[in-house]
Amino acid sequence: MLTFTSLGGKTIHCVNGGKAVVVFPDKPQGNDVISLLANPEEEPADGVISWPGEYDYAGVAIRGIGHGEGDIVSYAIEIDGIRMAFLASPLKEWTDYELELLGNIDILFMPADDVKIAQKLIDLIDPRTLIPLPTKDQATFEELLDKCGAKGKEPESEYKVKGRGSLPVEGRDVVVLKARK
Repeated sequence: MLTFTSLGGKTIHCVNGGKAVVVFPDKPQGNDVISLLANPEEEPADGVISWPGEYDYAGVAIRGIGHGEGDIVSYAIEIDGIRMAFLASPLKEWTDYELELLGNIDILFMPADDVKIAQKLIDLIDPRTLIPLPTKDQATFEELLDKCGAKGKEPESEYKVKGRGSLPVEGRDVVVLKARK
């Protein structure tokens, strides 16, 4: 079972049994956690991924996708057959090549930076579950929720996925996470 919690803003904590992944933290989280950073570091510590490329950590398949000159990295992750995408902020238009690297996505974590770009990417990626992240301001986040049909939806403290069978078969589920304190 995968459990997702928000650590505030664009930072997401994902636990699969004993292995934890933290995506877009302000600083790496330590050796027992895989930290995925949005900006490349010259000498990343153990357990830190910050460059485009393919990685495998204890059964967690990770693909870093660089944007522009590689100064911003988004991630596609597969755990237990569930594919997730974590798009880096600030949100940018994606090329066909970048979308091809991303592949089919079950759960999309989308920064609420630019509603028009977000809408276009949501349509192109077509995830089964969408989790918008408040990264710019509350008004932009609310506008994205409205466009996704989730305005006024109660925030959840965590989102659990018990396998591919627990994801929506038709339509799209929109989940709003509240930050863990």
